[in-house]
Amino acid sequence: MKKCHIAYLACTAALIGTGLGAAPPVAAHRIHVVHPGESIQKAVDAAQPGDTVLLTYGTYHESVDVSTPGLTLRGVGRGTVLEPEAGASTGTTPSTGSGASKTGKTGKAANSCAADGNGICVVGTKDHSVDDVTVASLTVTGFAKTGLYATEADGLTVRRVTAVKNGVWGIATEHSVHGVFRDNTARDNGDAGLFLANTVKEEQGATDTEGTVVEHNRLEGNRIGVTVRRLRNLTLAGNHLTGNCAGVFVVGDENKPKAGFVTVRDNRIERNNKSCPKTARLDALQGSGIVLTGAEDSLVTRNVIKDNVGKSPLSGGIVLFKSFVGTTSERNRISDNLLRGNSPDLVNTDTGKGNTFEGNSCRSSKPAGLC
Repeated sequence: MKKCHIAYLACTAALIGTGLGAAPPVAAHRIHVVHPGESIQKAVDAAQPGDTVLLTYGTYHESVDVSTPGLTLRGVGRGTVLEPEAGASTGTTPSTGSGASKTGKTGKAANSCAADGNGICVVGTKDHSVDDVTVASLTVTGFAKTGLYATEADGLTVRRVTAVKNGVWGIATEHSVHGVFRDNTARDNGDAGLFLANTVKEEQGATDTEGTVVEHNRLEGNRIGVTVRRLRNLTLAGNHLTGNCAGVFVVGDENKPKAGFVTVRDNRIERNNKSCPKTARLDALQGSGIVLTGAEDSLVTRNVIKDNVGKSPLSGGIVLFKSFVGTTSERNRISDNLLRGNSPDLVNTDTGKGNTFEGNSCRSSKPAGLC
């Protein structure tokens, strides 16, 4: 294997006026350039906070653990592709830690991401979150679990990432706050294209994402386009969801606090009519635009929702549905949406209090009278 080439981008000190001497030096941030056949992990391990690891055009057969704060892992577009290495594990559960040291390096645990079946893992710990990591402009495909997985991340930015044909999730996070997911494509993944949750391994109340934003993503051909599970204070805006079994799921359960304070606005959600079988946690899915189940105080507004048709109990343009553990949805506002050709456009089978339907342009509802 060729030795990894590392280029350096350094900031130099400048003189401020004649006779005033040099200003204090600005910390140098380096660009570590990696070519196909070289080790991404080696470059990531060598990087310091604020550095960029730049992946050039081509295919890399590797999984990567990132635990250095402030690191940017960036390709040059969809033509920068990460695939599993030959003989990679087909793990069925996401990693909950990479053994990161106090210095932020992954050390001996550098292969944990691959062992768990993931492509890129951004991993902090309960006591030390990994802050301000950016992953951008690359493709992750063919991983047994998740294309890009993050846990205990604060300020994670994922942009222009294409996650295709991964076994479970395209892009997924747990225990994370202040996230930005923008201009990504998640297509033909086994479960959700984008999956955001408090945790998948424990039963606990919804947690506050402190303003996570999911916007301008294309989510196509997945089981669910976007799943927001047991979270609060999050916005989904300007996304295009089509060809999934269901577009958007906001999911809560009997734990306290409930999922809620989620805003779903200005999205285009159409023809999510793929058929998906029943699972242990969820009924069969087909023809669902937006589903709120066990959620409270959320706003669904100004969305265009068309031609979502199916025979599932959850089918319809916008659906309020009592959770499968019997938790009701309360005080959610469904307003000013355009709905056409859904079967039906609006559905409320929830017995929760304070849910309102106002100003929607629609033609059919269950029960009648919601339009």
